[in-house]
Amino acid sequence: MPKKQNTFSSLTAARRRLASRVVHTGWRWMQQAGAVTAQTPGRLRFGAIGDGTRLAFPQGTVFGERWIELGGHCIIGEQVTLTAGMMPDLDLGAEPMLILGDGVVIGRNSHVIADARITIGSNTFCGPGVYITSTNHSYDDPHEPVGRQWPRSEPVEIGPGCWLGTGAVILPGARLGRNVVVAAGAVVRGEVPDHSVVAGAPARVVRRWQPETGWQPPLRTPTPVPIPDGMTPEQLRGLAELTEAELAEAERAEAGLTEAELTEAELTEAGPAEPGMAQARPMQARPVQARLAHSPLADAEK
Repeated sequence: MPKKQNTFSSLTAARRRLASRVVHTGWRWMQQAGAVTAQTPGRLRFGAIGDGTRLAFPQGTVFGERWIELGGHCIIGEQVTLTAGMMPDLDLGAEPMLILGDGVVIGRNSHVIADARITIGSNTFCGPGVYITSTNHSYDDPHEPVGRQWPRSEPVEIGPGCWLGTGAVILPGARLGRNVVVAAGAVVRGEVPDHSVVAGAPARVVRRWQPETGWQPPLRTPTPVPIPDGMTPEQLRGLAELTEAELAEAERAEAGLTEAELTEAELTEAGPAEPGMAQARPMQARPVQARLAHSPLADAEK
């Protein structure tokens, strides 16, 4: 026997589904229409905005845009604050205060506050919630509330090719070199040399690359294997369909090792574990490498 249905409940559910579809469709339209580009700047009049640059909708607080210059092909996420000067409608002079190079990516809910000049080099990527500021509160007078004391400002310079992890804070006066990695939640001040990894609060250098010695301390995982150019979606799906058991079997067959011998070889390659750390298998990149070696693409090339 079919169950009786409440007609009014069915109508209510249908209306809710329709309303949900309308809301989501409208929001997608607003995201497209509200995005800021060089061709569709809306109310914002940046000092410069390059081709291919896009500020996602909804934007965060943006003011002083006359002194903000954005390079080409930048991606600015939702609710990102970009400000030049301490408050709107100030005359900051002839020089720009906030400069983004080409290809800069700033994750959602990030803040870039430029009361003194901030420069972010080309192809620097910022995760969500990154905070970059050239101004900090002072607390010299113990009898005056900190928020009422005049702040201190120093320029900030972030070199090209850097990666700033989620929640990283870049303080006034910081100078990051080329290809610097800032760990999530790190608080950076002072100068950071090229090709360094910094972590902590305050941040310190935990790894660095130099031509003479390479990475020190040495990297514990193999270099990731990039996906070859020209790979089709069908071939990528074929890679994804390979199971870990199939990959392990392919590796053993290729190396001529038993499972125990393969495990021992992996552990030998990993080296001794650091004090206080569990031994981790270092072969995180191996599945990718194996997928490429035993993929439909490899078979096609043979």
